[in-house]
Amino acid sequence: MSKILNVIVIAAHPDEPEEYAGGTAALYAELGHRVKFLTLTNGDIGHYDYKGPELVRRRGEEALVAAERLGVQEYTIWNISDGWLVPSPENRDKVIEQIREWDADVVITFHGHGGGHFDNRNAGRIVRQAAEYVASGAASFNKQPLFLLMPDFTARSIYKADIAIDISSVLEKKLLGCDAHASQFYELAPWQKRIDHLVPESLEDKKAFILKYWANFFNVSEEMLPALERWYGKYKTAEIQYAEPYEIASYNLREWSEEDIRALVPMLQVEQ
Repeated sequence: MSKILNVIVIAAHPDEPEEYAGGTAALYAELGHRVKFLTLTNGDIGHYDYKGPELVRRRGEEALVAAERLGVQEYTIWNISDGWLVPSPENRDKVIEQIREWDADVVITFHGHGGGHFDNRNAGRIVRQAAEYVASGAASFNKQPLFLLMPDFTARSIYKADIAIDISSVLEKKLLGCDAHASQFYELAPWQKRIDHLVPESLEDKKAFILKYWANFFNVSEEMLPALERWYGKYKTAEIQYAEPYEIASYNLREWSEEDIRALVPMLQVEQ
């Protein structure tokens, strides 16, 4: 490995970095790179039974367990309530500082438009605003990170997957990262979907439960195939069952060649 990369995943709520990019994070970590998760709200109303400081504490504890399972070095959760995230200059400047302090080579975040939770869209908008200023006015940060977008689940089919990363080898780690967020995967979401009576007891059955009901966050889908074939080749793609897709953000301030991208996303295999 010629260079240790610094990767930051910026989402809106605790559990989303694992859900959308947990496999990618685990792959970076396995290769010896540094990964940080940052969520811009604290998840304080993400439950049907209780909320506020008690839930914030629990979700913070879940996040730390998930980070350990995935090999993520840092997990920072901002103290902003769910539903109150806005693309303000103050939040933009805080994100700029987070990216600079992590010395990020790659920034992964949400798309600023489309479906999904408005906190997610605002997280994407804040990062977009930050991107223009990350490398300016800071003598110690003289590079432009690669910005990649996680297409929010409700509108994924309308986004172009420029990159899709095979996560088959770290499927178990991603499942365990999600499993750490019991308040979301075994309580809130099943209750919302009216399948809470189906939540199993054993760990193996719980992993199967996540894989079944969150299949869109794991399984290869039609829109990923061109990207998988580009980066892995047609024959390898036919064998890939699990992947995470990303769009190269239009607001990147430089053009990224295929060679550049392979250097920054080293788990992408050279086509055979």
